[in-house]
Amino acid sequence: MKIRMICWLFAVFAVAFLLFGVENLILQREIANKTVRLHVVANSDSQEDQAHKLEVRDAVLESVNELTAHCTNAQQAECVIEKNLQTIADAAADVSDETITVSLGYENFDTRYYETFTLPAGRYRALRVNIGQAQGKNWWCVVFPSLCTAATGEAVQECAEAGDFDDAQQELITGGEEKYTFRFKTLQWLKDLLGI
Repeated sequence: MKIRMICWLFAVFAVAFLLFGVENLILQREIANKTVRLHVVANSDSQEDQAHKLEVRDAVLESVNELTAHCTNAQQAECVIEKNLQTIADAAADVSDETITVSLGYENFDTRYYETFTLPAGRYRALRVNIGQAQGKNWWCVVFPSLCTAATGEAVQECAEAGDFDDAQQELITGGEEKYTFRFKTLQWLKDLLGI
């Protein structure tokens, strides 16, 4: 009788855990559909190249923010970015002596904890900027909505609202590291289990 009860409790727990993971996976995909990430890769890990990466990042953010200022959703932003890849590359080249390569595609991202928001691991549309040999450490964030430039939690919430995030999506990204660590670990476990 005890073994049957233990098996039953284990099954209930497993189903609840799986449903919780699926809910997180759905939320992550909804967030991914409403964002365009930024991935800047430095030439190397030297101090000079890492500092230069931030200069290029700033030029790219300024250019993209201007280009997407009137976009109301990620699909519009993607179209504008894709049509203006050369403009974005030129803005980066204006502050760089290195070769700059800019592309828009899909990339897998780990869970990222920023000062005022967190993004769950998953596959996102991303603007990738390679500097020179692109052998250095990365810089990751979000160019649409412009969460990278939001300095406070209130500004992040305003950007999320402008990006059409619903309450559950906003709560997921602004809930804080402690509150959502388990949610994000569950999501990563489910992605690993399902191979997605």
